[in-house]
Amino acid sequence: MKSPIGTLKWIYRILAVVLLVSGSVAESQAGAGKPVLTTVADIPMPGPAVRFDYQSLDAEHGRLYISHMNANQLVVFDTRTRQVVANLDGFSRVHGVLAVPEIGRVYASATGDQEVAAVDMATLKTIATAGPINYPDGLAYSPATKRVFVSDEHGGVDAVIDATTNKLIASISLGGGAGNTVYDSGSGHILVAVHGVNELVSIDPAAMKIIGRYKLPGIDNPHGIALDEASRLAFIAGEENHSLAVFDLRAMKLLSVHQVGEDPDVLAFDPGLKRLYVSAESGTVTVFQEAERDLTLLVQFNLPHAHTVSVDPKTHVVYFPLENMNGHPHLRIMQPLD
Repeated sequence: MKSPIGTLKWIYRILAVVLLVSGSVAESQAGAGKPVLTTVADIPMPGPAVRFDYQSLDAEHGRLYISHMNANQLVVFDTRTRQVVANLDGFSRVHGVLAVPEIGRVYASATGDQEVAAVDMATLKTIATAGPINYPDGLAYSPATKRVFVSDEHGGVDAVIDATTNKLIASISLGGGAGNTVYDSGSGHILVAVHGVNELVSIDPAAMKIIGRYKLPGIDNPHGIALDEASRLAFIAGEENHSLAVFDLRAMKLLSVHQVGEDPDVLAFDPGLKRLYVSAESGTVTVFQEAERDLTLLVQFNLPHAHTVSVDPKTHVVYFPLENMNGHPHLRIMQPLD
């Protein structure tokens, strides 16, 4: 028999689901702080009501690529017409996805096949695969070297693919599990969050060697990363202790640590509004405002299974793929209230 407190918790969870379905912004964002987003659309997604993972926005062409991980599918969404234009099969346990419009490619981590697939943006056909990679996850592209860097989360390396030949050419040992991998245009380096040793690692993409290791005190198992490249800041989520680091990319040192939802996963930064969105596996979404090289909490709210988020830097529209709304997956589209 549940205790009265336990019964109340279940009631609150049921109410949260009801609020999600109704789309009530003021109530669904009442967790902490004043609501900052309003729902503008809930778009039905194809496939079964199972887990989504990373997203990648090609703002230039108005395309959002969404990995529907447990459906083994890559969803292509038109952000201008707000319609699904394709649902691509054959991406086993797809985790990471990265749109690289300058070379007309989309890269997807087919983790179940231990490889990365290269998809032609024009035809939406897979033109090549590269591997084997033990557990490919996050992806980053270095334009100067035309190389794709792949987080091998379980293999403890950042794998390197030559984008001109689509061949695996190197594996860079990290000394711990690979969290997310991102390209920093300000330095021209690849940055990787490393589990276990709790570090941010900097890689020279030309030499394919680690050139710096930086401790992240207060961050346990760093994973998700987002950058404010103009302000030279990195935001790094600690998935084991629901924490978030603000890291100075000039001095290469930790500036501050903040609390977020349990098991934070995907981060998205809006450079125009200077706003950071942190989605967690728990469904908690935390929204921060950046100012004075630090973050201020704006609001924290819950959307069931909203552990992945992306934002359009042109329109400031925010996207949350939700795996199960009334038995079907949906894409919740939200926009700032002010």
